[in-house]
Order: sequence, then C-alpha cells, then structure tokens
Amino acid sequence: MRAEQPELPEDVEWHPRTQAWWAMWGRSAQAETFTETDWAFLLDTALMHHAMWSKGQWTLAAEVRLRVAKYGATPEDRARLRMVFADADEKDEKRAAKQPASVQRYGDLRLLPDRSSRASGQE
Repeated sequence: MRAEQPELPEDVEWHPRTQAWWAMWGRSAQAETFTETDWAFLLDTALMHHAMWSKGQWTLAAEVRLRVAKYGATPEDRARLRMVFADADEKDEKRAAKQPASVQRYGDLRLLPDRSSRASGQE
C-alpha cells in the first residue's frame, strides 16, 4: 500500500545536501509506488548520506549507491529494473502515430445515404 514520504527526523541536524536529496526522492516518479517499508529503507540510507556529507565518511558512498540503485536512481538503474514512466498524453500521441496512413488521412469521412434509392422513390 502506497505511503506518504515521512519528514526527516528532527533529532538530527541534517546536512543541506541530504535535505535536498530527501526532497528529490519525494518528487520522484518512483515515489508514487513507495510503501512504508520503502521509506524506512530510504530513511536509513538518508542517515548514511548525511554521514557522508557532514562527517566525510565517504566509505559509505558505495552502500548508498547500492541502496538507491534498488529504487531506480539513475537511467541505468531504471533500465535494469525495467522501470518505465509514461503519462497518458504521451501514450495517446504514440497510439495516434501508429494508426495506418489511410485512417490518418480518411478517418473523418462518413458514408452518405444512397442517392439512387431516393431518386426512384424508394426509401
């Protein structure tokens, strides 16, 4: 079940980079599907991100990279996870582009009543 992004805990003086990183995850397309456990996992990752930037613990960078890869942080990650984000307008445009040329050219034409049946008095 989808969950809203929690606020960063107030008992930590968060590095500005981590605050921006956390906000970025909240705006991401992936966040539309995040559950409570996803946010908990990312919050633990935020603590590592904070330690990297505020305390220079760069040895955590590899772990942070592995963790965010699970959520499709980069185009390569999203391709590996087979993530696709498309809005309805894009899909409609693609669908219209796939119509045969005859439908695109003559799709608005309508059949008129047969004139010969009216001329002979038959209707």
